[in-house]
Amino acid sequence: MGLNTHGWPTALPLVAILRGITPPEVLAHVQAIADAGFDAIEVPLNSPDWAQSLRALVALQWQAPEPHLLVGAGTVLSAADVDAVVATGARLVVTPNTNPGLIRHAVAQGLYVVAGFATASEAYAALDAGAQALKLFPATTYGPGHVKALRAVLPPVPMLAVGGITPGNLGDYVRAGCSGAGLGSDLYRPGQDVARSAAQARAFVDAWRALSPDPA
Repeated sequence: MGLNTHGWPTALPLVAILRGITPPEVLAHVQAIADAGFDAIEVPLNSPDWAQSLRALVALQWQAPEPHLLVGAGTVLSAADVDAVVATGARLVVTPNTNPGLIRHAVAQGLYVVAGFATASEAYAALDAGAQALKLFPATTYGPGHVKALRAVLPPVPMLAVGGITPGNLGDYVRAGCSGAGLGSDLYRPGQDVARSAAQARAFVDAWRALSPDPA
């Protein structure tokens, strides 16, 4: 029996957060990460020329026999940000906070929204606004015990742990009730080489697979 990903829309419920990546390097790093098994990619809006990076990834999708990556933007803070993401062709929006107006606007544009939250009240506000998934941030500030308590009262929607997640502690959050995780600096840091991205991606995928003989 596989792990419960609570309906997360891709095969692997781990999101690669490529904060600080630049357009000339994005395709090589994403290819390396995708080769390891990742199928969800986030480029935060405080990355250099983020829109160009997203357009490159969307174009890569068009060239594939069939779409295989969920590509989008993180650190989305306003309706104007949402509109800028839509203009790139990306389909994923990830927020660091709970902003019901932004969530409603993004959902109306047909985007998949992962809304940042910390409390049960924020989680329900995000879900009421239409968010399809939740992002506990920063996860390590609250810990697995917080996840377990939240999961007892929340509906069975995808919940990602984000902030401080490593291959070593990923299992603690999944066993507590997270569907998966968003992975930032332990996966990618600005300026690192592609080999490092590939190695870290493999380490996270191995950690996920070790949690279940059938993690799909």
